[in-house]
Amino acid sequence: MSTAKGGGNAGEGNGGAASGKGKRSRAGGTSGMPSGAPAAPPAGSVPAAPLTVGRVGIYVLLLVAGVLVAGAGTLVQAAWFPGGLALALAGVGGLFYGGGRVTGTSAGVLVPGAAWLVTVFLLLSNVRPEGDFLFGAGLGSYIFLLGGIVVAVICATAQQMRPTGVRPGRVGG
Repeated sequence: MSTAKGGGNAGEGNGGAASGKGKRSRAGGTSGMPSGAPAAPPAGSVPAAPLTVGRVGIYVLLLVAGVLVAGAGTLVQAAWFPGGLALALAGVGGLFYGGGRVTGTSAGVLVPGAAWLVTVFLLLSNVRPEGDFLFGAGLGSYIFLLGGIVVAVICATAQQMRPTGVRPGRVGG
């Protein structure tokens, strides 16, 4: 037998909400919430950033920057071997880290990372029939290729682990 406060018996399930009587449940649930009220996201989940025209423009700029950094890094790492390699990897890391910070999402790292990867591996590493190529068979080329991938993975992982919406402050107070 059901009471007016929604206590209900075990056979009613969610306090009579399924029967359409509009009773609230004490066990939680959303049957008593107004239909226009937004549901609170589960604890620990980060809401996705809305896709606006400005955000799409930032992603397009990051895509172009990924292609340009790949081309410049390819030329610089081979020209001045130890310093050029460090400069090329620093440029890649700056692009990926900056993209993640500007957009606040992991897509800010993945978009220039994908552009860099496609440019370096598919467009610049091909050997033409005439024998022209940009990547030599040296250690610096392999460090640049693998190092860029490692930097992209590190930046994407760090972006996912960064708490969003939490203001810095004192612990415990």
